[in-house]
Amino acid sequence: MSNEGQDRVWLITGCSTGFGRELVLAALAAGDRVMATARRPETLADLAELGKGRVSTAALDVTDPASVEAAVQATLAVFGRIDVLVNNAGSLVMGALEEVGMKRLREQYDVVFFGAAEVTSAVVPVLREQGHGTIVQMSSLGGLKTYPGYGAYNSAKWALEGYSEVLAAELAPLGIRVLIVEPGAFRTEFNRNKVTTPELSAYKESAGLTRQATAALLDSEENDPVKGVAAIMKALDSDNPPLRLLLGNDAVDGLREHHDALLAEVTEWEELSRSTAIS
Repeated sequence: MSNEGQDRVWLITGCSTGFGRELVLAALAAGDRVMATARRPETLADLAELGKGRVSTAALDVTDPASVEAAVQATLAVFGRIDVLVNNAGSLVMGALEEVGMKRLREQYDVVFFGAAEVTSAVVPVLREQGHGTIVQMSSLGGLKTYPGYGAYNSAKWALEGYSEVLAAELAPLGIRVLIVEPGAFRTEFNRNKVTTPELSAYKESAGLTRQATAALLDSEENDPVKGVAAIMKALDSDNPPLRLLLGNDAVDGLREHHDALLAEVTEWEELSRSTAIS
C-alpha cells in the first residue's frame, strides 16, 4: 500500500455489523490500528476490548457533518494520522420509485451518497497533507446495474460510483488511491435491516417481483463477508489495485450480462447514433 506500510490507521464507518465489523477484525489481524465508528458506539465495545488499545471507537452519523468532523478529529487525536478510510455505512430503502416518494429518496441519498461524500470531504485534506492514503468506497453491484424496486438505492450508488471515479482521477497525482468495492449478495444483516415501503398494485409485476426475490434471499445469500473482506485486503495490498473490485460470482456474472446487453444495444443503434455529425 505505497508508503503506508504496516501499522496502518483505519477510519471505518458503519462497524456494528457486516462488512464494517469484519474489516475491523481483518485490520487488527494485519497488525493495524482502527477507529471503528457507528451511530451507537456502544455496539462496538467488544471490538474495542478485542483490540487491546489498537481499536478506538467513536460516534459517527454520516448525515451529521458535526459528527463526521468530530470522528475525524478523534482519529487524529488518538492515532495521529489516517491511512485508510472506508465508507461502509449504508441503508436500503426498497420500493418502486413512486412508492418511495421524494422524502425517502432524499433520506436514501443522505446516507448512501451524501454521507459518504461528507466523510470523504473531511478526510481528503488529511490524506493530501500526508501525501498518501487510500479511500475505500463500499458500493454494490447495484451501483452498476439496476433492479425494479431498488431505484432509490441503485441511483444513490450510481452517484457514488461517478463521484468516486472522478475522485480517483483527481487524487491519483497526489499519491492517494481510491478503491470502489462492488459486492453482490452477502450474508450480512443488510437485507434484514432494509426499509420497505407500502406497495401499490400497479408495480406487482416489476418492483413486486423484486420484493419477493429479496425476501426469499434472506439468510440464503451465497457470499461470505469474511471472504469478501479477505479479497478487499488482498486488493489493498496489491501494487496495482483495481479502481473497481467486484465481489461474488453473482456480481461478476451480473455485470457481464448487463454490459453484454448494453453493447448489443449500442451495436443495434450504432448507425443512427453516428448520424449526427455535421456534414
